[in-house]
Amino acid sequence: MSEPNPNSNGQQQQQPKRRFHIPTVEEIENSRLEVEKRLAPMETMQQISIDMSTSTLQKPAETSVPETAQPAGTSPLSATSATTATSNSNSNNNNNNQSNASITRPSYNQSVLVNDVQRGNPLLACIRNVRWSYSKEILSDFVVGRFACVLFLSIKYHRLHPEYIDKRISALGKSFRVRVLLVHVDTEDSKLPLREINRTALLGDMTMLLAWSLEEAGRYIESLKMFENRLPDIIKERVEDSHMARVNNALTSVRSVNKTDVLTLSSNFGSFTSIANATVDEFNMCPGFGDQKAQRLFKACNEPFISEN
Repeated sequence: MSEPNPNSNGQQQQQPKRRFHIPTVEEIENSRLEVEKRLAPMETMQQISIDMSTSTLQKPAETSVPETAQPAGTSPLSATSATTATSNSNSNNNNNNQSNASITRPSYNQSVLVNDVQRGNPLLACIRNVRWSYSKEILSDFVVGRFACVLFLSIKYHRLHPEYIDKRISALGKSFRVRVLLVHVDTEDSKLPLREINRTALLGDMTMLLAWSLEEAGRYIESLKMFENRLPDIIKERVEDSHMARVNNALTSVRSVNKTDVLTLSSNFGSFTSIANATVDEFNMCPGFGDQKAQRLFKACNEPFISEN
């Protein structure tokens, strides 16, 4: 006979939902101290390995055996082979020491490193196009490259703990070249908190990125990882060097002026100086120009860049 099932009435027990644990400032500080304690013996071992490899390299590669020290019945060829074997063993030991020193160094090229305090963050479920792994040896929330890191902050958490981001940026120091503060805008009234966070990011030498959803924040982290070795030329504006292209770019910045109007102005006035010195009546005589468009172009060419008010 099988034991009766207490859930035989068809109702399944509901599993308690796992809530995301937001680390406090004290937990972050304790985690940083643990990382420093853990890295201290590793740095000591690396220094010892480097010292051993340096001392090995300073030794002569070959040692000549005097003829009087050779035992009877030993040929010079066997003495030379023994010397070569000794030098090979020294080089092998040197390579092993260097390989052991390189193993202890974390690698940033394979995947995104996620701080262990972010375990359970729903943002991790939105990072799908790149690999990521937990690490207890980083001070930032995400490491997306050898010289790039990301700190994650939500506005709701900032309202509860306004001092949190200041301490995180101070603990981070100047260890990365690209420092991103990824802010999740999860409240409707976010104007004042964003102003405070922007000031903190500016003083801490951080670049602030705003995400209105966790999916958008995950795409930001994926893009930072995938483009870590790309040049910034792909996002730079491409402006042609010809004179006509520059005139076209300058005049089309005026509202309602298109490329056809630029060709009309160039054929009627002949130069950019003549266009800038033209009057409203002269603009109205051009085909395709009305009074409103002529007034806008005249103001763009004659009004000062800085208003007196």
